[in-house]
Amino acid sequence: MATAKPTPTDSLSFCLAQLTAAAGEGLGGVKDTATNETPLGRALLALRTRHVKAAGGIERFRARGGLLPLLALLRRASAAGPAPSQAGSGSAPSPVESAAIAGPAPSSDPAPAAASSSSPSPPARLRKTLDLALSILANCCTEEACRAEVRRLGGIIPLVTILQCVKTDSIQNRTARALGNLAMEPESCGSIHSAGAVPLLIESLTACQDSQCLQSVVRALRNLADSPQHRLSLAQQGAVRPLAELLAAAPDPALTLALVRALLELSRGCSRACAEQLSLGGGLGPLVSLASHPKKAVREAAILILANLCAQGLVRPALGNAGGVEVLLGELQRRRGPSGAGPASQQPLVRAVCLLCREAINRARLRDAGGLELLMGLLRDPRASTWHPRVVAALVGFLYDTGALGRLQALGLVPLLAGQLCGEAGDEEEEGREAASWDFPEEQTPERAEARSFRSLRSWLISEGYAAGPGDISPDWSPERCPVSEPAEPASPARSPAVRMPRPLRTPGRSPAAAEEPWGREGPALLLLSRFSQAPDPSGALVTGPALCGLLAYVTGAPGPPSPRALRILARLTCNPACLEAFVRSYGAALLRAWLVLGVAPDDWPALRTRTTGLRGQHRELGEMLLQNLTVQAESPFGVGALTHLLLSGSPEDRVACALTLPFICRKPSLWRRLLLDQGGLRLLLSALTRPVPHPLFLFFAADSLSCLHGLVSPAASPALAPAIPLDLGHPSPCLYEPLLGPAPLPAPDLHFLLDSGLRLPAQRAASSTASPFFRALLAGSFAEAQMDLVPLRGLSPSAAWPILHHLHGCRGCGAALGPIPPPGQPLLGSEAEEALEAAGRFLLPGLEQELEEAVGRVHLGPQGGPESVGEVFRLGRPRLAAHCAQWTLGPGQCPRKRALALVGLVEAAGEEAGPLTEALLAVVMGVELGSRGPSLDC
Repeated sequence: MATAKPTPTDSLSFCLAQLTAAAGEGLGGVKDTATNETPLGRALLALRTRHVKAAGGIERFRARGGLLPLLALLRRASAAGPAPSQAGSGSAPSPVESAAIAGPAPSSDPAPAAASSSSPSPPARLRKTLDLALSILANCCTEEACRAEVRRLGGIIPLVTILQCVKTDSIQNRTARALGNLAMEPESCGSIHSAGAVPLLIESLTACQDSQCLQSVVRALRNLADSPQHRLSLAQQGAVRPLAELLAAAPDPALTLALVRALLELSRGCSRACAEQLSLGGGLGPLVSLASHPKKAVREAAILILANLCAQGLVRPALGNAGGVEVLLGELQRRRGPSGAGPASQQPLVRAVCLLCREAINRARLRDAGGLELLMGLLRDPRASTWHPRVVAALVGFLYDTGALGRLQALGLVPLLAGQLCGEAGDEEEEGREAASWDFPEEQTPERAEARSFRSLRSWLISEGYAAGPGDISPDWSPERCPVSEPAEPASPARSPAVRMPRPLRTPGRSPAAAEEPWGREGPALLLLSRFSQAPDPSGALVTGPALCGLLAYVTGAPGPPSPRALRILARLTCNPACLEAFVRSYGAALLRAWLVLGVAPDDWPALRTRTTGLRGQHRELGEMLLQNLTVQAESPFGVGALTHLLLSGSPEDRVACALTLPFICRKPSLWRRLLLDQGGLRLLLSALTRPVPHPLFLFFAADSLSCLHGLVSPAASPALAPAIPLDLGHPSPCLYEPLLGPAPLPAPDLHFLLDSGLRLPAQRAASSTASPFFRALLAGSFAEAQMDLVPLRGLSPSAAWPILHHLHGCRGCGAALGPIPPPGQPLLGSEAEEALEAAGRFLLPGLEQELEEAVGRVHLGPQGGPESVGEVFRLGRPRLAAHCAQWTLGPGQCPRKRALALVGLVEAAGEEAGPLTEALLAVVMGVELGSRGPSLDC
């Protein structure tokens, strides 16, 4: 096959020369009679179809300087004068137009066809030249270097001029496409806005009938919305409403996709103007319908547009009427499902659903569509923690919806709210005033308008000398501007919380009555908790471990003074008789005392955490006030009946909780004696110590409760129990055994005891026989040892034998009993102290046993001993030492933490044998000697 004959247009140089000549001389030229074309037309067609579309062709065209004459040609064309109006609907789009779609890819259409002659149009040669030149420029602007070059050469102004002057669809299409490609650069985008292209593009939206032209214009507007300022400018110039009207006209699929993409970009950070125009243009209904479009890109764009529109309160009711609530809820539920998308894709939908809760009509739709369950699921999800503050604020909208509140309470909202009080602040941005509820639209009145009554009042104050001038009096002081105070909450029988709060600072020009309660990030959660606490019986929701822990953690851990609303919630709960049993069952009263009065939070047990104590006194005062409220309820006829029923007929766990709580909330001796002593509550509590604990702080509560009861039974220190350190270590008694140990003993020993180690200890037979019945029988009876001068003592170490020899020779308090006692921190079981105590019992030396026990108490239960030593001493199994351990644990003035740690050690040492521990604690609480007859405490 013969090769095609080369033509001059195959050369890029020839084409550039023709382009340069035309740019310098004009758009005309001598027409070739054979082809009916000018050399410029052939050059432009070759550039467009061959040179620019070739691989690297755009870069070569730019490097050879082709953009400069091309833009000069467009300038000459734009200066040729305004064109007639746009061609009518009968104009047929050329093949070039059909290929000029919204994407930046180069066009591949053949030469443009002639426009319809049904209406005036530019000269055919000029229109063809513009078609080709604009197509070349649009294709070149798909590359970044060319866009920068066009901007540098000032090519934007000619394009805007052509857009204004030449109203042919094909020209408008290619001009909009070139502007859309240029708008991909932020610098060019600003220049296009400054050049005034936006109104012309908006005009094209309403004038053009061709779908391809409309797609190019829509794409140009979308690319021009590259920043919040530009989006706001487009909306204020009216770019949104024509787009919405086109969408409502049910266009073809390609144009529909272009429209939803443009509206999605324009609705980011949705402005009031954008929302108004989209609503007025009838775009809400079509967007809701497109949310179920089979094409994913259209469907997701429509859903995100609806989510963006929720930022404007004025459009949310109409959006709900159009079905937007169900659409957004359904999409969020789908994305949160097992096969859903990640948290990033859920964020705009979560924000939209929360904003929809601000209007009553949408709240009803959201509640009926399962929105409450969805919001509760978000609160339970730790991965959604950054959205929790927003969700809680949205739930405030249901504050007066009794049915919704009941449903939320059943779903477990209260403990989640309590946990939110001390949680970390989310990263969500604050909503503007335009996102406020549209149930109360703002009145468009002049700001700070002064009423006639205020002007009269101001004139009188100035005339009487109470004010120096008009500037001294704020219009906010007028009756018309008095702030509406919060509805009074139910008064409690007890006084208000006594925690002193700093006085709110007065703002200049504001009335003191206008000072509002602090509203921090915890404000929504506290408002909902306050609403729940005003129910007739809030105990099931609020008087629980998680809810009380959350409230107390906020009150004691807030960086500044806590909100007065939290204090009112606690006061309201403790003053409600319906909550009394719940405070008992949940150990709430014990928790209030431990956390507020004693300053020990659950996190502080058993390991102590470092805390700031600046408000410690105020917390103690609050705790005492709350316990006093519970005391009022407990000592009322209703409370007495409730506690008696709980103690006698409740479950085993409830009976133990009641016995533990009674010392905290009962001050009438007749009441606590009857319930704890006569009806066996105390022994019930003691028997529960060695069973599995029903509460993490049970042993701490029990130690505090037994100590309080000990103080109620014995207000003064009981003299019946011997102190743990009865002897004075500073003045020991003289040692009577020491003279036998010298080189010249006086009197001389007539007996030696032989130990297993071979050590011989001197002794007096008469003194040893007198001190103990065992040694009397051994040394003065019929046994062989009575005739021996060297008597063996088996199973006795020197350290254990030393206090025995001293005691046999009359030493009392000489310090020999301290010899076998190990220092604190070392175990007593298996030590020489235990051996000495066992030997003292074996040799029938009760006085020595008591002295050794007192020595153990002095060392391990004295000032240098700690709570960990109490269990070690108890393990020796000595009743008197057990009594000393109980006295050390429950004695007055003991640190609450040490007391509780000592009780833990006692329980661990007692193991399954609870009897000795129970008897020892019972004797200390009742103030009687262990083993003596006290009051009957049988159940």
